[in-house]
Amino acid sequence: MPIDTAPHHDATAEHDAWRQDRRAAVTAPLGNLALVETRWLPDETPATLDEAAAAIAAEQADGVTVTTLRRTHLETGADEVGIRRWDAAAPAVKAFIDVPVFPYDPSWVQTAHFTPVDGSRTVPFEHIRDNGGSRELVVPGDITFTRDGTTYTMSAFDDGGTLLLVFGDATNGVDGETGTYGAGRFLFVERTDDGGFGTEGEVVLDFNRAFVPPCGFSVQYNCPMPPAQNRFAIEVRAGERLVRFRDGFDLYAV
Repeated sequence: MPIDTAPHHDATAEHDAWRQDRRAAVTAPLGNLALVETRWLPDETPATLDEAAAAIAAEQADGVTVTTLRRTHLETGADEVGIRRWDAAAPAVKAFIDVPVFPYDPSWVQTAHFTPVDGSRTVPFEHIRDNGGSRELVVPGDITFTRDGTTYTMSAFDDGGTLLLVFGDATNGVDGETGTYGAGRFLFVERTDDGGFGTEGEVVLDFNRAFVPPCGFSVQYNCPMPPAQNRFAIEVRAGERLVRFRDGFDLYAV
């Protein structure tokens, strides 16, 4: 059930500060809006990647940054390497208005129980640019909570040492003031103690801080999508909704 929160005005102020931090993050030179290219380099290896990236970076205009990335090939399991180009003056940065949110609702600050599992359990997550393919992500435990008489058990994966919940709900893809990003939203899971992934205990799901995934800001991201167990049949009217751009800007035409 929802937990007791700080006085409402304090919680609202904290939520406003979170929104400001989000805006600063997505509009930063290496923020979500700035990503203009993800390019895989089939002729390069992990040993040659840095040199190749440096050569590409030398060709860029001022304000463009080149970084490297790696992944596993979906079918063969082989290592793949590539680069990303970030443009601080990207069209999406210039066209960005804001990300509207639902009004802060303390009832969506939800306590849950984290139960770790032995070993490195993986769960298949379909990714938005993999044409229906799934990638195995490490899910170190189960997150269980009850809301309005219904018990949910969800899977959050290890995102560089932080639990990240990818979830969907009945607001996804809906037009109007209650609609949210069609492919689902992300939420970081907060522990109420100092325990890690290997420790059973209480966690907090503050759905007011649910956020649009990076692929809602740039088509160059390959975001995980909610697995079946992470899809609510109900509306989660909390958190970020949809990215707003100035009239005429089409993210998918960039």
